[in-house]
Amino acid sequence: MPPPSPGWTLPVIVREMTHDETVVFLVESNFQRETILPSEKAFAYKMRLDAMNRQGQRTDLTSSPVGKKLHSNAEVSQATGDSRNQIYRFIRLTALVPSLLQMVDDGKIAFRPAVELSYLPEEEQAALLETIEAEAATSSLVQAQKMKLFSQEGKLTPEVIQSVLQVEKPNQVEHFKIPKTKISKFFAPGTSMQKVEDTIVKALVRP
Repeated sequence: MPPPSPGWTLPVIVREMTHDETVVFLVESNFQRETILPSEKAFAYKMRLDAMNRQGQRTDLTSSPVGKKLHSNAEVSQATGDSRNQIYRFIRLTALVPSLLQMVDDGKIAFRPAVELSYLPEEEQAALLETIEAEAATSSLVQAQKMKLFSQEGKLTPEVIQSVLQVEKPNQVEHFKIPKTKISKFFAPGTSMQKVEDTIVKALVRP
């Protein structure tokens, strides 16, 4: 198709926007992508929060902003599918050291544990990262909450971190399964699975 001649005109929409309104527009436009990394969402929401703050508006995400310079949090929540609480959780991720945040993007640390770990000071996050790499371990939500509590009490040492991460998680316990069809003939109909398990264990430990 040939380029338009000098006499042609194209319809355009010119919108005057402040710097902060432009930031909000770009942030919300990025949410239309199919795949957004947790870190990208985290910093996008933080940019929006900072823009709101510079506009002198409420930043607690619990009420609609004063004035009409920026879209309300309710509109952003509806557009992105994230609740206001979830928006705050994403913003918390920006407090993670880069290496831990990368682990969140890579799926090595789940979202909710990462939010809890974001409350640790940088030096404790660095110690945590060293332990994760040394132990080839990761943190569950319960473990992250424990470390956060120890941190708040001033007791989160590298030794405590190692101790917390070495606790076996329920999903890490190996299970031995036997098809029910192979053992059902040895038990009366209706026998509970717990009783079946107990009977097998007793038979195995019997001298």
